[in-house]
Amino acid sequence: MIPLEDELRAALLDLAHQRGTAKSFCPSEVARALTTEWRPLMAPIRRVASDLIREGQLIATQKGRPVDPEQAKGPIRLALRPSHCS
Repeated sequence: MIPLEDELRAALLDLAHQRGTAKSFCPSEVARALTTEWRPLMAPIRRVASDLIREGQLIATQKGRPVDPEQAKGPIRLALRPSHCS
């Protein structure tokens, strides 16, 4: 069962705040924390991450460059946007 968008959003933001602006994380870390069958969560997590990026809360990078999580092929990293760290 795929978690609701609100659950994915909360999990992404929670891990981002735990890491702060100094450290990024792989979206699969969030998926693995939510379920043992984590692979089906990757597309929904990237969609929710894209929403959070458009809202200015997260950033996504691939090889150190900003990317759109829904368009990027291969592994990406997510991080809290510096102005949103408390």
